[in-house]
Amino acid sequence: MSEKKAIIIGAGPAGLTAAYELLERTDVKPIIVEKSDVIGGLSRTYEYKGNKLDVGPHRFFSKSDRVMDWWTSKIPIAGGEEETITYHNKTRQVKGQDLKPEDNKMILLKRRTRIYYLRKFFDYPISLKIQTFTNLGLVKTMRIGFSYINSVVFPIKKENSLEDFITNRFGRELYLTFFKDYTEKVWGIDCNKISAAWGAQRIKGLSITKAVWHALKKIFAGIGDVKQKGTETSLVEQFLYPELGTGSMWELVADKVKERGGQILLDKDVESIKADDATKQITAVEVKDAKTGELTTLSGDYFFSSMPVRELISKFDAKVPANVKEVSDGLVYRDFIEVGLLVKKLAITDELSNGRFIIADNWIYVQESDVLIGRLQIYNNWGRHMVADPDNTVWLGLEYFCNETDDLWTWSDERLKELGAMELDKIGIINKADVLDAMVIRMPKTYPGYFGTYDRFQEIQDYVSTYENLFLVGRNGMHKYNNQDHSMLTAMVCVDNIASGIKTKENIWDVNTEMEYHEEKNA
Repeated sequence: MSEKKAIIIGAGPAGLTAAYELLERTDVKPIIVEKSDVIGGLSRTYEYKGNKLDVGPHRFFSKSDRVMDWWTSKIPIAGGEEETITYHNKTRQVKGQDLKPEDNKMILLKRRTRIYYLRKFFDYPISLKIQTFTNLGLVKTMRIGFSYINSVVFPIKKENSLEDFITNRFGRELYLTFFKDYTEKVWGIDCNKISAAWGAQRIKGLSITKAVWHALKKIFAGIGDVKQKGTETSLVEQFLYPELGTGSMWELVADKVKERGGQILLDKDVESIKADDATKQITAVEVKDAKTGELTTLSGDYFFSSMPVRELISKFDAKVPANVKEVSDGLVYRDFIEVGLLVKKLAITDELSNGRFIIADNWIYVQESDVLIGRLQIYNNWGRHMVADPDNTVWLGLEYFCNETDDLWTWSDERLKELGAMELDKIGIINKADVLDAMVIRMPKTYPGYFGTYDRFQEIQDYVSTYENLFLVGRNGMHKYNNQDHSMLTAMVCVDNIASGIKTKENIWDVNTEMEYHEEKNA
């Protein structure tokens, strides 16, 4: 019998997980084709002169036991001889003495995330402590309180938009204060034009009531506890992280895939997807080498796609129904620019700085409307190995959300570096004179939009599901705002189905729609 093969499009978390699981649990050989020349997809780690940065914050936590076990079996957890770490009511003994200094390790980080608004810091999620009310002022605080009561007594009966969704859970005044401007900065569109489904996926279980209850439960929280179940993602306060950056996890998985006989082909762009309409099977993909231009046809028995859905449909070598093509063409994506900025020190301190030249935040949501920056990473607080000289410099990641059609996307790197330094100086985070170096990365199609023709996405889902051996996985592959653990789970469930002979794909699409997997507003 000839060996069965799976062609996997994309070497991100979903594609690599699919390949690893196929080798672990089936006799199917995976062949990954990746458009770029690096591993990791949206979870890759960039390096610049010894300083590392990720494309957005990638915490290693999940409400899935399966994912937590998967991660911690690949990279050991760092710690002392007597230390234990608990997640999901499981206790894992940490043996730091077994790890060499050069080994990659999972480190336990305390999450600190805040909102920067009115040139002041606010807890995220918003807390009910005195500083919050002092920063807002008495009048604003009273308006927020009465607005929340009004939303409880007179809720919007039909939630047609994200604006309706958030207003019902937090009140209109709090929505206008802490949600509207930032969310519209991220998506480039009014919240009343974004589907309520986005809120249902990202913040369904979070509310003022739950935030208050969580604050009360914190008193009883155990040290070293990263368990997730029963806690909304926005409220999780500790997480694991690979010492050498998010991408190091996926580079390790890629190595294991190759060691076990899988293939990973880089610089291979999918030109067309061959489909047999009679049998409703995908038969092959044609790929083009980015360096030589050579075309190669790869045949297979199973096909996984984590490429953007709009590209997938456009490359289908089949009679795609007009309505499906229309929906696909109308799907919208949001693109991403990150400016890495190396500075001598920050211009701000707070009560948790402890005399250091840096605040304790992992990342900050920048709510200020007079700057374009949306979010700020402080990589020193993601581990010492993320910064070349963590004792004398601060390594920052300035995140900008835009479209490839925007002028900002076409700006030169030098102009973007200047923008980043100027904006952080303007809002008092740094002094521009303290900037030592900078770099720029651009990542297209980082966020699938819940607007455009998204309300008709079911038409695409129904169509691709008719091809029995085609599996859509990951964030862009499913046009679904998945985090890396959700993307992994979609791949795992696909392999479950293949191994068990299950034909339905509903369980794949159910990942991150159940209450257990709901995420936060803008991770």
